[in-house]
Amino acid sequence: MSPGNSGGVPTRLPALGWEWERKLWNEGYSLVAGVDEAGVGPLAGPVVAAAVVLPKDFDVIGLGDSKRLTARQREEQFERLRRDALALEVAVVDADLIDRLNILQAARLAMHRAVATLGKRCEAVLVDGRPVPDLPAPSLAVVRGDAQSPSIAAASIVAKVTRDRLMVEYAERYPGYGFERHKGYPTAAHLEALQKLGPCPIHRRSFGPVARWKETCPGGATISALLPVPGGLVDEAREK
Repeated sequence: MSPGNSGGVPTRLPALGWEWERKLWNEGYSLVAGVDEAGVGPLAGPVVAAAVVLPKDFDVIGLGDSKRLTARQREEQFERLRRDALALEVAVVDADLIDRLNILQAARLAMHRAVATLGKRCEAVLVDGRPVPDLPAPSLAVVRGDAQSPSIAAASIVAKVTRDRLMVEYAERYPGYGFERHKGYPTAAHLEALQKLGPCPIHRRSFGPVARWKETCPGGATISALLPVPGGLVDEAREK
């Protein structure tokens, strides 16, 4: 996913309907989770997935593809979702595991973990984009689902806000890279900082611009596995 809007200018969003949820409701699945991820494209930081189950009468006004919302709009919707969703879970896969698996498998793992954590609070799943094999519930993949399905749009918002908050916290731990601004995406400022400072422990060593700088860390070691993800923010996303 791309960084999305960061300003405060309101974005006009297309109205979302319940067409995809209704397909599953009509098959007898009452608890339908939307699943999406954030953080496939960055050079640094984790990939985060969210799974969200909405009540059937949830007001969809303001929901939409997280990339088309401003940061303020995403935060407002995030708080509403924490308050009103029937169930909400997030899962984080860090840079070290991304490097060991590859980003596609890491994103799938995050989505699988988010759905699995829902347990009996989820009977079926709507996934954004491509199918995700072996989910612990029946699933439908919806191309550009975050622009069509309220449940997927909700998951998109939760995943992005959770990841953005993690990157702000990482910016304090690893100053100089500007993570609080670009959230790890390959902006000109990030590439310049990478060239100057070399990679830090949350950089993805398997990604091209970072791979060229492996030797700038002592021994070229990947040590992000030794550093915990800031768990307080993940727990905060789950609390209602």
